[in-house]
Amino acid sequence: DPYAQLLLAAMKQSGCTVFNDRHFSCENCDGCVSGGFDSSTSQIVLCQNNIRHQSHMNRVVTHELIHAFDHCRAHVDWFKNVKHLACSEIRAANLSGDCTLMNEIARFKFGLKGHHQTCVRDRAIRSILAVRKVSRETAEKAVDEVFDACFNDLEPFGRIPHNKSDAKRAYRDFLNRDRYNANL
Repeated sequence: DPYAQLLLAAMKQSGCTVFNDRHFSCENCDGCVSGGFDSSTSQIVLCQNNIRHQSHMNRVVTHELIHAFDHCRAHVDWFKNVKHLACSEIRAANLSGDCTLMNEIARFKFGLKGHHQTCVRDRAIRSILAVRKVSRETAEKAVDEVFDACFNDLEPFGRIPHNKSDAKRAYRDFLNRDRYNANL
């Protein structure tokens, strides 16, 4: 998957030692959660009972790898700072493919103007509420306070990858960044 390839290459280039002995864990999970990133073990958990298709699993892996990337590069305080969590959730919803037009049509949620941003905001709030015991008001406030900065942080993709071909192009661009920057 080009999304995962890019994120793993970016973590490696950044000197991240994100994964220990067990990189991924497949487990049964409560509710409708599809996956998670455990910052204490730097492990990605895939909820095998809630993932039904390969494309869904690819999105979950990408979403959680974005959290792993943020954990490494931004030293996110996952448990004490809800704004940190909100920022990573915004980035994951924005960059993982969670809010592509096709996914939104499949959810019977779509609009024309500003829909991608609306989807990212809603999914970030939903993710915060799924992992932290905070009020909806607290989650909404945190997302709103950091939304613009975090929505516009496109690292390591450099663009919002709306499909696999965008992700492949972003991966090629990422691999060639050093060569391009050396010529400046």
